[in-house]
Parts: sequence; C-alpha cells; structure tokens
Amino acid sequence: MSKVKVGVAGYGVIGLRLATGVALQEDMELVGVADVAPTLAVRGLVESGMPYHFYNALPSGEDKLREAGVPISGTMEDLVEQCDIMLDATSAGIGAKNKELYKRMGKKAIFQGGEKNDVADVFFHGYANYERGLGQQFLKLTSCNTTGLIRAVDMLDRAVGVERVAVTIIRRVADPGDYHRGLTNALQMEYAPSHQALDLMRIMPHVDATGILVHAPVTHGHIITVLATTKKSIDKPGLLSLAAQHPRIRTVKIADGFLGNASLFRYARDMGKFRGDNYEIAMWDESIVMSGNQIMFAINIPQESVVIPENMDGIRAAMEMQMTREEGTAMTNRFLGIK
Repeated sequence: MSKVKVGVAGYGVIGLRLATGVALQEDMELVGVADVAPTLAVRGLVESGMPYHFYNALPSGEDKLREAGVPISGTMEDLVEQCDIMLDATSAGIGAKNKELYKRMGKKAIFQGGEKNDVADVFFHGYANYERGLGQQFLKLTSCNTTGLIRAVDMLDRAVGVERVAVTIIRRVADPGDYHRGLTNALQMEYAPSHQALDLMRIMPHVDATGILVHAPVTHGHIITVLATTKKSIDKPGLLSLAAQHPRIRTVKIADGFLGNASLFRYARDMGKFRGDNYEIAMWDESIVMSGNQIMFAINIPQESVVIPENMDGIRAAMEMQMTREEGTAMTNRFLGIK
C-alpha cells in the first residue's frame, strides 16, 4: 500500500511539530509545508538544510521569502494538489478560508483548535471518538488543554463511567518566544464556563462538564485540576493503574523532583527530546485525592506538542488507514515513540 501524502499549512509552533510528526510516521509521506513569510520558524528550516519542501502560501510575499534564502517549491495550490490530506495549522480564521481551496480541489483536511467548530464535519479526538472521523473530509482537533483533558476523562470514563467533571485550568499566557501578551506578575480570570469544558461535552456528550480558566504569566505548559464524579467507585491505586496503562498519560511525583510545569519541560530537554517536546500529559501522584464518589487530580499539558498525536490519529481516521481507535492510536504511538 502506498503511503498517505500529507501537507502542512502554517509552519509555526504547531505546524512545525506536525511536520515532524508526519515525517516520523512510516506509512505517511510529508509532501511539504506552506507559509506566507520568512518567520523565525521558516528561517530555522533554511538553516537546518531544508529537510522539507517549502511552498509559498501568499504570492505577494515571494520576494521577501527569496531575499531570506528560502527555496520555494511552488504555490499553496501546488502543495494541496499533491496531497491526500492537509493539516491546517494556520492562524485562526485562515483555515476556514483555506477550506474553500481544499473543497475545490477535492482534498481532505484537519483543522486545529483555534478554528470555529463549524469548519469541519466532526470535532475529533483520537481516543474519545476516533470512529466518528472515519472517512470524513474535514476534521477539527480540540485545543491543547481540551486534548489532554479529554485523554484523562476518557480514560476514567471507559473504566468506571464519568457523570460530571469540574475543572480549573491554570493556563500559560503565551508560548516560549511570544511577545504579544504582556501579562506580568498578575493572574487574569476568564468568564466561566471555560471553552474546554464545553468542548469536552461536544466530544463526550454524556459527561456534564464545567470549568474555570485562569491565565498565568508562564510559558512552559498548562496545569488542569479535575474533579470527577464517577458512576463506579475508584480509589487512588485504581487511577494510578489506569494511567500506567495509557500510552499518552504518564504519572510523576513531586517527591521525585517534578515540582511543576517547568520541571517537566526541563526533564524533556534533559532526556534529549526534540525541541523539549512531550507528547504525553503528566498526572501528579500526590495530587490524587478522594471525596466520596468523587476523585480529584492534577495534570500537566505541554501545549506546544500535546495535539500532535491526535492529529496523526485524525489522518488515520479520515484516510481510513485503521478502522478502530485501538489500531489507529497504536500505530501513531508506535511511530512517535510513545511507550
């Protein structure tokens, strides 16, 4: 069977990691990436010897790209024409415009969490509703926080059933290197309920969810606390056992030095992970507490990389490469090196 041909539109924080993710999948071929300007990410692509073909998504920007020494393999249309499916990681709103191109050329596409939900046929998560994405033309992924949150809630729900969750999200204010948000020495509240809780209910409509979100002046990951009301009783050893069996959830301990989000980022770098990326979310052992039929725990969300596995799952579902969640997620995990 020939490899599925994939293109990436938008070579930013998520797009460059999507390109890496696709390149690691042995049953997929990365045709190329597209962007509009010689951003730092694009300049880094040039400096690294152009491991991917680059396509110009904005004709008027070609002169600036060539001045920066970016070899151009063609236009956005040229890239889409060669692909079976596109991963669209452009800025919010641009993906909806690109959708018209994908429709006109009869191609499939996966959009990221920043796009509006009506951009796609299915709001998708690799573990929670893989089968709903089978054969669909357009999928939309959940945001980074929602992706990690659903992993944890879905794991618990499949084992003991979840009736309700209440979450608090301590959200990093910007990605490393971003300067467009100037929050310093302050925490900022958002209106409740948070969109992550509402999005969870779109993916898992049988769970009643609500949540609060607080922006924090940090860059290396979000922390979410989850209070879950379960149908069957589960204790701390039971939850730890479930997490140990889930490839995309790892358990860490404060006692071992995992004091917070920065500890996990540093650990990833010290292990030599590319860009310091973690595909897994982390659950703190010492955060797990019981209250009647409710269980509470805290998880870390590595916002730059957590959605990459679910995007690979989306390709597998949309292209019907594997027909079940077990098969699809297992193949993704295998090629990404998720144990």
